[in-house]
Amino acid sequence: MKNYKKSQFIDFKDTINQSIKLKNNLEILQDDLYRSTQIIYKALKKKKKIFFCGNGGSAADAQHLAAELLIRLRPHINRISLPAISLSLDSSTLTACANDYNFKQIFSRPLESLGNAGDVLVAISTSGNSENVINAVKIAKKKKIKTIGFLGKKGGLQKKFCDINLIVPSNVTAR
Repeated sequence: MKNYKKSQFIDFKDTINQSIKLKNNLEILQDDLYRSTQIIYKALKKKKKIFFCGNGGSAADAQHLAAELLIRLRPHINRISLPAISLSLDSSTLTACANDYNFKQIFSRPLESLGNAGDVLVAISTSGNSENVINAVKIAKKKKIKTIGFLGKKGGLQKKFCDINLIVPSNVTAR
């Protein structure tokens, strides 16, 4: 560690305290979080699907959330598998769409085919300005698919297209 200066390291205590402070203030999302869970619950009761999409780390979150619904969240609670699809998962479809159309349609194009009225799209974007995610939300609206934006910062452009927005009020992506 002799090649590093102390100033190059993050103050971990400060980082943890900022994270705790933000989480303690998330009651501002309580009503929208409740409404989101109700939309998802009602869709699942009607045998509808839950779609997820996002880029980069948000793609990883989309895959993780879909897996938790498909498999199970808690090892001591066995339940039926719930229909969830991460639109970020299929590398062949993603690259074919990016190549044959463009990157802006990598989520909207498959959603156009797989999504049906009554399904739910959870669109994850830390900036709220990802064109491919916004395009998926727009297609969802046309198909009468409910949309939940899981966003950071101030929600970006995406917030005006979603039915419900869960905006984490932080400019730090890790939050």
